Amino acid sequence: MRRPLFLLLAAAGLAGCAVGPRYATPQTPAPAAGSFSSAPAVVTSGDATSPTWWRLYQDPVLDRLVEQALAENLDLKVAAANLDYAEGLVSETRSNLLPSTTLDAGAAYGRSAAANQAAIAAGKSHAKAGWGYSTGFSAAYQVDLFGQVRRAIEAARANAGAAQAAEDAVRVTVAAEATSAYAQACGFAAQAAVARRSLAAAQETFDISRRQREAGAISDFDLARAEAALEQARAAIAPLDGQRRTALLELAALLGKTPSEIPAEAAACVAPPQLAQPLPTGDGATLLRRRPDVRQAERVLASDTARIGVAVAEFYPSVSLGGSIADAAGSVGGLRRPGSISYSLGPLVTWSFPNIALARAHVIEARAQASGALASFDSTVLQALKETEQALTAYGAELDRHGALKAAAARSDEALRLARIQYEAGTISMLDLLTAQATALGADQALAASDQQLALDQVAVFQALGGGWEQAPKVTALKVG
Repeated sequence: MRRPLFLLLAAAGLAGCAVGPRYATPQTPAPAAGSFSSAPAVVTSGDATSPTWWRLYQDPVLDRLVEQALAENLDLKVAAANLDYAEGLVSETRSNLLPSTTLDAGAAYGRSAAANQAAIAAGKSHAKAGWGYSTGFSAAYQVDLFGQVRRAIEAARANAGAAQAAEDAVRVTVAAEATSAYAQACGFAAQAAVARRSLAAAQETFDISRRQREAGAISDFDLARAEAALEQARAAIAPLDGQRRTALLELAALLGKTPSEIPAEAAACVAPPQLAQPLPTGDGATLLRRRPDVRQAERVLASDTARIGVAVAEFYPSVSLGGSIADAAGSVGGLRRPGSISYSLGPLVTWSFPNIALARAHVIEARAQASGALASFDSTVLQALKETEQALTAYGAELDRHGALKAAAARSDEALRLARIQYEAGTISMLDLLTAQATALGADQALAASDQQLALDQVAVFQALGGGWEQAPKVTALKVG
């Protein structure tokens, strides 16, 4: 039995086999590689998304804010620390390919069993207590016959790749959220400006109405309605200012700043950013290669597949080569004498056979985990495609709405201008003027809100496309100790 087992182990060692399944990148659905069906043809192009897509807005303030967020955001620092940890696990696992060594030395006071026996043999009751000194060195090397260590390294490397992809996914989110917060702050500032213009118009209407009431041309009822419209216009301003400050506070947090450190250049923005060119979308195949969450799911699958090999290797013997040398004496001067030195050298084979229930359970667990990772990868692919199509659909719908609102605002402003002329001429009533004023106010506010929503929908498309991480700066985790 010794010779066949030795030949089996030697053959396996020479072949350098690694048990378990060989990993292959899973296929994605063929229809996913084409262009996006929901992309509005007039305002989008099939060009690949820019790695620095926020620069397409040609807004230097936005460029600086996003770059600062990509360098200082604290969620990114968390992701960087997670990546450092994953890379540390790779180094830890790789260390199993190297021999383990131990060096020790010590001194102890007492009476050894060997000294007692020698004393008894010499006719004494026991040996005298005294100091003893010892030194030792041992080394052991695990022969990776069935690739358990190599599969563990493969799993650790894939896990580090997943951590890198997770960090890139945070970069995508940070760039998108910083741009969204900036667009929201600018959009609310624009809506507040419209509300202030409406307040000025309502104040003008009220002043005219008050003069007409003093002249007896209108009733107290008409004056009260004009005053009510004035206060309603005034009431619309405060919520918009509050929402604008909320967006600025969100932006400060994304930049790693405290609420008291809101960027002044962002606070000065008065209109949401607008694209100066068609939005580049690329195609589905490019999307799936670029999205960090898809890459992360693929790396998790690779790691879990490699762990199947780690579990399968438990069915086979584990062979270690070890050796040790020890030196012990009753005095320091007695060390290194031939009689005080002992050594050992040889292989150690351990095998849980025939009780393989635990190994079988580990394989079942590993295969189940890999199966879940494969399903998660497929789900992530579908999620990426769905999110992109949804974002493009919302963008297209808002474009149509924005066009209609723009036309409505122009007509309403013209109607209000004519209503004021006719009211001052006495050809229409106060109610007609207030109605025209309310309609114009609503149209202008709706258009300003649509300007903001259009910018947010564009950012949602860019985020769904997964760009923004490719040229981002390296983030260093916070130092502790």
